[in-house]
Amino acid sequence: MRLSGIVLVVLVIGHLIIQLVLDGGVSKVGFAFVAGRWANPYWQVWDLAMLWLAMLHGANGLRTVINDYAERPNSRLWLKGLLYTATVFTILLGTLVIFTFDPNIR
Repeated sequence: MRLSGIVLVVLVIGHLIIQLVLDGGVSKVGFAFVAGRWANPYWQVWDLAMLWLAMLHGANGLRTVINDYAERPNSRLWLKGLLYTATVFTILLGTLVIFTFDPNIR
């Protein structure tokens, strides 16, 4: 958790500085902007690392909350099942979008 937190801070602050300060701000972000970014494998890996680390870091934190506050074992089982399903679904869908993004399809 500590390592993923440190790496996430670097990735997110770098992302914010590059996207919002150096590239002209929020008004520049649009379909063409994302298409241009994701045409470069460097930005695909950057965004993929942010996605994976944020989801795994957040899911692990929420798992800890579930373990602390879900009193009944059956509730804990269902909540963790929902958490794991949502985490895997989001990671797989996000990864698919990042690597199969085609700017020519509209």
